[in-house]
Amino acid sequence: MNIFASNLSFYTTEENLKDMFSKFGFVTSVKIIVGRETSEQHAFAFINMPSDIEAKAALLGMDNKEIEGRTLSVSAANENHLHLNLLPRSNRFFL
Repeated sequence: MNIFASNLSFYTTEENLKDMFSKFGFVTSVKIIVGRETSEQHAFAFINMPSDIEAKAALLGMDNKEIEGRTLSVSAANENHLHLNLLPRSNRFFL
């Protein structure tokens, strides 16, 4: 399952996220989105967990959790998240 996490601190790293989500199960990959032209980190990421059961546990355990002074918003990633259009289609994380 692909997970969309938003409202990240700009100090959060992919390794931090992997460690946090790994408490709920195996994490295949984590990708914090950066701007195409500015290369600046945005406040959201995609996390991939192959087990739907573990991913659902992560959704429940991580949603509304305070991380580095910000309240994390976590949901199942879907096609609506692609409207963010920050990466060229060939590099989009979960296609």
